[in-house]
Amino acid sequence: MERAVALRLDVADRIDHLPGQHYVVRLTAPDGYTAQRSYSVASAPDDPQVELFVERLEDGEVSTYLADVVEPGDVLEVRGPIGGWFVWDGSTPALLVGGGTGVVPFVAMLRAARDLDRTDLLRIAVSTRTLAGLPYADELVAAGALVITTREPRGIRPAGRLTDADLIPLWEPGQTAYVCGSTSFAEAASQLLIGMGVPAPAVRIERFGPSG
Repeated sequence: MERAVALRLDVADRIDHLPGQHYVVRLTAPDGYTAQRSYSVASAPDDPQVELFVERLEDGEVSTYLADVVEPGDVLEVRGPIGGWFVWDGSTPALLVGGGTGVVPFVAMLRAARDLDRTDLLRIAVSTRTLAGLPYADELVAAGALVITTREPRGIRPAGRLTDADLIPLWEPGQTAYVCGSTSFAEAASQLLIGMGVPAPAVRIERFGPSG
């Protein structure tokens, strides 16, 4: 994916994260001005390093620094892992529905499932403008994720949005549904799930977007 970087961090005295948690990266300028941004963890809990995926936003105070300036050996101020709701425990069936960079926490879940030899517990559906613009595209495709592209055809399927017809074959009773993406995507995807009959308490939502 262009305009993006995957940062691999050595975090001293770190606590093992749960798949779905995030870290806050805080930057402090020489004049004392601070800016911070939350980034989902892409690495599995057993990974000795913490992997964060950073999409470079043109007006992003933190993302431009992390993508353009940071070099190996630099020291960053981070806080985490954070979050207790949007996490997967590694033992229960889950349907993962992601849009764009919202797939990052699902990569952590997939990697954890692979380490546990429980990839059978996960079903993954992804919506992206183009395959080239999807973070971790090769890894997700190799894992059997359903990838829907909205700006280009994919195989025999024309470009189009994710629909309930895509999700119905992936849903099984007893799953927890995790939805992650932009506010508009999260709203649309969660409504699709509810409309399919997925119980509202079984739907967990995480919204991504630029900070103010």
